[in-house]
Amino acid sequence: MTINNRLQSYLQDFASLIYPTYCAACGCALFRNEPVLCLKCYADLPRTGFHKDPENEVSQLFWGRILLQQVSSFIYFAKGSPYQHILHELKYNGQKRIGIEMGRMFGIELKYTPFSCADMIHPVPLHHKKQKKRGYNQSELIASGMAEILHLPVETTLISRKDDTLSQTRKSRYERWENVQHVFCCENPEAIRNKHVLLVDDVITTGATIEACASCILKFEGVSVSVASLAYAKLQ
Repeated sequence: MTINNRLQSYLQDFASLIYPTYCAACGCALFRNEPVLCLKCYADLPRTGFHKDPENEVSQLFWGRILLQQVSSFIYFAKGSPYQHILHELKYNGQKRIGIEMGRMFGIELKYTPFSCADMIHPVPLHHKKQKKRGYNQSELIASGMAEILHLPVETTLISRKDDTLSQTRKSRYERWENVQHVFCCENPEAIRNKHVLLVDDVITTGATIEACASCILKFEGVSVSVASLAYAKLQ
């Protein structure tokens, strides 16, 4: 370790004493080399392993509805779980580093799978009013982390969300689809034609948002779509 690296390490340790960072799941103080999760919470992540099974549970949501190449989610989402806090901090409390780091973790799982053969990654877009209010698109942060590992370009302007829809949280399966079925449009068909697009979202529940988003680009020649979400939540 050089003198500069050693000094930087000391400064980081000192800063962590004054301004400690906390595990996004359990809230315990993090040590150096623990970016967003403590080692215990990282080890206990409720990983789905869906990337190993083409006929996995989240993939089956889309059977008979839309043709997708590959579908996976990184972790299971359950209300009351410590891992619910991860998504809450990312989505509502401005913790952007969580999205990027969790995206990197997911990217590591997908690196040597068909997901890495996509031509581009495109996060599911937010409506511009919602993104301006929040300050960022959480799915774009996840996509950025994944892209670092998969070495794929991230596109953010080829698909847009033209309507600011109501929250999906308390809606039924049909109401979710009705809420989003016409809200997405493709801004640049030529840039997406004959491409394999990896759509990235934060959470999949019924798959209505993904179905609507994918449908708006699958109508163009040669387009194929795979899907990856940070979490999968069964509709209760």
